[in-house]
This record gives sequence, C-alpha cells and structure tokens, in this order.
Amino acid sequence: MGISSRKAYQLRIQNRALDLGERTLLMGIVNVTPDSFSDGGRFFEAGAAQRQAEQLIADGADILDIGGESTRPFADPVPIEAELQRVIPLIQAVRQNSDIPISIDTTKAEIAREALAVGADIINDVSALRSDDDMVKLAAASGAPLVLMHMQGTPRTMQVSPHFDSLFSQIIAFLEERVQFAVQHGVARDQIIVDPGIGFGKTVAHNLSVVRHLEHFQALDRPLMLGTSRKRFIGTILNRPAEDREVGTAVVHSLAIAAGVHVLRVHDVAFHRQVVMMGDALR
Repeated sequence: MGISSRKAYQLRIQNRALDLGERTLLMGIVNVTPDSFSDGGRFFEAGAAQRQAEQLIADGADILDIGGESTRPFADPVPIEAELQRVIPLIQAVRQNSDIPISIDTTKAEIAREALAVGADIINDVSALRSDDDMVKLAAASGAPLVLMHMQGTPRTMQVSPHFDSLFSQIIAFLEERVQFAVQHGVARDQIIVDPGIGFGKTVAHNLSVVRHLEHFQALDRPLMLGTSRKRFIGTILNRPAEDREVGTAVVHSLAIAAGVHVLRVHDVAFHRQVVMMGDALR
C-alpha cells in the first residue's frame, strides 16, 4: 500500500481547537473496568487508574480516553451508578492537573453528561448513537466532538457469526447514515470523527481487509480514528496474549499512518509514540 493523502481537520474543544492531520495523534486508553480484554482490570482501583492516566500523559498522549464499561465481546452491561463511580472521580482528578483533551468512552447519555460537566471534552460512543436516544441530544446541545464507530449488533452479540455481503460498502454506508443522523439532530458535521470498528462484529479476515484498505474511509470526509491496540485478531495471528501484542499493533499502525488515519487509540503510548514519529516522518 502506498502513502495516501491526509486531509486536515479542526475540532472545537471547549475554548480551543484540536488540529487533526498535521501529525498522527495518540489517544491513550484508561479502562476503569474489572474485565477489560487488554489489561484484565489492572487499573480498576481508583489510584491505579489515576497513576495510569498520569503516566500516559507523561508519555506523550494527545488525548485520554476514559471508560468504565468493557466493550469486549460478550461483555455484560454495567449499571449507570457503577459506571459513574468508576469514571467521574478519575476525570475530576485528571482535570485538576492537566488540560489534556479527555474523551469519555460510553454509550450512555447520563454518563457522558456527567463526564462533560466535570471536564471531559469528547464523546466516544461505540454504539454510534444507537444505544441511548438522549445521546444525540446531548452531543448537539454540548457541541462536544463525537466519535461514531461501526459495530454489528452489541458487544454481547457482535462476534456471533459476523457476516458482510460487501464489507466496505456496508461499513461506509453505516457510518454515513450515522453521521447524517447526528447532523439531522443538531450535531455539527465538522465535530464528528468516524471509526471503522476493528474487532466489533468482524472476523479476522474482515479486520485484515479493513486495515489493508483504510484509505477507502476517506470517502466519508471525516477524521478517521482507529482502535486496533492489542486486539484479538492480532493475538490470533501471532499467538500472543493481549499484553504481548504491541509489535503486531505497531505493524498495523504503520499501515494506518500511511493510509492517512488521524487518531490511533492505544494502550502503550510511550511505545507507539515512536511508531507514529517514524511513520509520520515517512509520509
């Protein structure tokens, strides 16, 4: 695959701008969950989660993505109160010491509303506004940047025999419909980021095809985010556990950078900072 052009975009965050396109940005992941596929609950305890967030910032994260509900395959939903107790204190603690853009990874409007109120900036909804009717209203009213991701089904059902008649046309059509839905309900189109949803309702072959041809998603004319860090398809190919998939992830990220992806969602920011610096230098 050759080097694809990367269009520049600018998102509005509070009273400042977040520029996308000049270089590849890293979104550092903080899972405040007991059952995440990648870290097995290492940062479930509040102090550990805060230390992890601080480390990601020190390592050069451009954005923090904080989530209190696992979206691994077959995961069960988390009650709202439990999710609030996981993410709100952490967002408050991070915001006291840093102005880094914070993304709240949730499908629930109430969680997103409380998160924005205490300092979060971006809504990352893996359901693409399908889980909670109030989410699109909140996104429109708040003006917060919004990430819309492709997923077949729900986390509990998405990996039950995933099937596509036409992989790229279906994913692109889904994302375009979700973007249009958001815009029709008052969300500014220039505040929307799209994510093809690697590992969400896709086989290993589907995931590999998406990674090979990420340039197709430029047709959506929106910034592109990609979350492949430590994903199962990498482990399947390399026969490695989640904590030993950084090299495989780096190879995927090299292709993503060449294809013009704007934001990479990662667990190990220090490692992937080197990957994006080298990848961007080669663009």
